This record gives sequence, C-alpha cells and structure tokens, in this order.
Amino acid sequence: MNYKRITPCIIMQAGKAIRWFDDTTIISEDVVALAKHYNDMGADELIVFDLSVHDKEHDDSIDCIKRISKSITIPMIAGGNIRRVEDVKKILYAGATRAILNFSKEESIDMTEEVSKRFGRDRIAISLRDFDELFKQQKLIEEYASEIVLMHRIDLDSVMSITEIPCVQLSESMDEMNIIQTLQSPAVKAISGLYVNQTDLCYIDFKNSCGKEGVYFSSFDSTIVFSDCKTDEHGLLPVIVQDSKTSQVLMLAYMNEEAFDMTIKTGRMTYYSRSRHEIWIKGETSGHYQFMKELSIDCDSDTLLAKVEQVGVACHTGAMSCFYTKVVGNDHETKNPLHVLESVYDTILDRKLHPKEGSYTNYLFEKGIDKILKKVGEETTEIIIAAKNPNPEEIKYEISDFLYHVMVLMALKDVTWTDIMNELADR
Repeated sequence: MNYKRITPCIIMQAGKAIRWFDDTTIISEDVVALAKHYNDMGADELIVFDLSVHDKEHDDSIDCIKRISKSITIPMIAGGNIRRVEDVKKILYAGATRAILNFSKEESIDMTEEVSKRFGRDRIAISLRDFDELFKQQKLIEEYASEIVLMHRIDLDSVMSITEIPCVQLSESMDEMNIIQTLQSPAVKAISGLYVNQTDLCYIDFKNSCGKEGVYFSSFDSTIVFSDCKTDEHGLLPVIVQDSKTSQVLMLAYMNEEAFDMTIKTGRMTYYSRSRHEIWIKGETSGHYQFMKELSIDCDSDTLLAKVEQVGVACHTGAMSCFYTKVVGNDHETKNPLHVLESVYDTILDRKLHPKEGSYTNYLFEKGIDKILKKVGEETTEIIIAAKNPNPEEIKYEISDFLYHVMVLMALKDVTWTDIMNELADR
C-alpha cells in the first residue's frame, strides 16, 4: 500500500517561526517547542526552512535545527541559505536526515553532484518552484537526489510522466478536500503547508477523513490479528510497555480487540481499563501520550511487548515508570554495558556544569579544546601501540582512556551519545 505522510513545515526567520514565506506573522517564538508539538501531535516528518540572510543568523539557525533534532523522534529535512558544501554538512550534522537544495539557485544546482557523492544520494532533496525546473534538471535530480519538495502546486500528472522520485507537496490551501485530492496522486508521498501546519489540527481526525477517501497514513501493518492471541476469560491481553530509547519498563496495561486495532490504526497506545470498563488512550487527559514504535508478541501469544516514545511520564504519580518501588534487591550498581557509556558521559557533563576542585575532567575543560584534542591524539597513538602487543588487556586499557577523552570532547561540543547513535543509524 502507498502510505502517505503528514509533514508540517517550520519557516524560520530571525529565530522565530513565521506563518508563510510571504507572510511574516510570527506563529511561535519558540521553534523547538513548535517542532515538539508537531512531533507529539503525530506528524510523520518535519521540514525546516531557514530564511536567514547573514552567516551569523544562519549559524544560529543551524544551532536551532540541532536543538529541534534532539527534541523530536520523527525524521526532519531542512534547507534554506545553502550556498556552500559546508552548509549541507552543517545541516546534516545538526540532525537532518536530508538537506534541501534550492534549484532556483544556480549554486545549488552546481553543488548537487558533489554533495550527493560526499554524503549519499538518500541525504539530498531538491526543492522546485515549477515544472520547467524539473524538466531542465531531470537527469541531475534522478541521479543525485532521493526526494523532491514541490514549493508550489505543479501538475502532478506531468511530474509522474518524467520521474518516479517521491514528492512532498507544499500547499497554501486550507481546504481539507483539496489537500486530500492532492494526496490521492501517486506522485505525492507527503503533504506540507498551511493546512497541516495548524497547531490545533487533530492529525488523527484528518487521517480518518483521508482514509474514507482511500488515502492511508499508518505504516503499521500487523502480522497478526487479535484473534490469533490467547486472551484471558475477559478477552484481554496484558501489554508490557517499554521506552524505545532507554529500554526502561514503564507500565503494564491491558488491551481488548478494539484497543489493539485502534493502536495499530492510530499509532497511539490505546488500552482497556478493567476498572472503568472502557477504552482509554494513554495521555488523552494528561497529555502524556505514548507513540508506538514497535509491538511484539511472546512465544505463547498471550503477552504483548510495546516499545513506545513516551511523552512526559508514564505513571499517574508523576514517576517516569510505574515500577519505582523496590521490593527485593541489594544496593550494588549493576554494570549494564548499554548504560555505562551514558553514565560516564553524564558524570563528565556534570563536571562541566558543576566544577569540582581537583577533578581531572575539570582540568581538561579549563585548559580548553587544544589540550583535549592533544589528549585524544595521544590516546589514539597509544591504541595503535597497544594493538601490536599480544596482551589484549593493554588495548582494553588504552581504548577506555581514548573513549573517556572523546567523551570530554563530546561534552565540550555539546554532542551526546544519542546524537552519535542517530548518526550511525542514519548511515
């Protein structure tokens, strides 16, 4: 099935979000909060356009894109004021999955091949104003880009006649039926613009309206039906809920068939309340929604495991997890290999924010970037020397030293392990 995407866009000028390219009405003073709002509403993707003119403002916009990337879990594409290859690198390193080259500017056309070969075709999108631009640059776009952003309404049948590259259609229309008709075109993979930018638009209701017209958004195709599961005598199935990022177990709830189907359909975790005897959407009253990332069933087909993006906290007490009361266990700290790097990084970051007298970490921060880089270089050399030694213990020691100093560098440059993991995952 050809699933579509809701892709609101943030048009950024002087650090604020404006209504449209020719309408500088400020709709939000906080673009990061606006991006998070779209993310939590259930958007499938986000576009950020940087309308900066000067280099300083552009650098500020890059920093803002970086903060947006850290605050959302949906993919983000970004463009605007790209004049050099270095600008593409900055946008991608800030967390964008693709950089948008504006093909109304000659410098963007000229750098397309170079940035595509350097960063990968899948990391490059092209923005077009009209069909002539597509027709003239068809070969270049086909070879070096993976997505087209249509900035104005273009005859979609004509687009389909010369390319199969998926398109994101920006639209100024505020008419829902017009938006749905645009989405019905096989050429369009996503809709963006004024209609889906509305902060009070219920994306679930809009998706339901689209579904009635044969346009579908959910990318969740269940491999089972609820009747395949082994329920209890009340037709209920327990669901263990786990944070998709941290693997922390958040809560235990139950689903009946209706709740299961609603979860698959909407992507929001929906349960059955045994005490109230009714369906409930997690977060509907508190705002602490859970967005499904993955749903698995155990070997006996009688328990579900849901990996979710948790907005806010999971427990009604205000705790992150419902499982915060230890019943049995000792006080020693388990060395979870998945958490050790984050724990060490958090300690380093704490030293940066709250200096401690006599701390070697604070000594490095005080000496600055040159000292830290010198230590990273020295530890790299030590790894090479240790690798020639048949004793594996030596290289373990040197790699540990190297990772520590790299984490000091990361903390200095405000780079987190999440940033690194996301970059590796994108590759």
